[in-house]
Amino acid sequence: MFALVSFVLASVLGTLWAWIVWIVLGGIAGAIADQVVQGNKLGILGNIIVGILGGLLGGFVLGLFGVDVNGIFWTFVTAVVGAIVLLLIVHVVTGGRGIGGRVSR
Repeated sequence: MFALVSFVLASVLGTLWAWIVWIVLGGIAGAIADQVVQGNKLGILGNIIVGILGGLLGGFVLGLFGVDVNGIFWTFVTAVVGAIVLLLIVHVVTGGRGIGGRVSR
């Protein structure tokens, strides 16, 4: 019984840490992409969302070409590049307005 409880607890905590890492790396990747493309307009929540979506986009595109990304460094690079591509697509679609309403200082 103890082994089962330990296994379930380890699985839940492992999953929790994976989510935390995704959010932190997504936020950093989104912040870098936002700064490069728009000059810091999204804010922290927007950066996290764009970074995670960029990671998914980048992973999907690389998967189409048969590239398997391993390791946290290459995962992060994939998220940054995917987020930049995502923001560039949004920039083109919105006619240069981009997204986010924060004013750069």
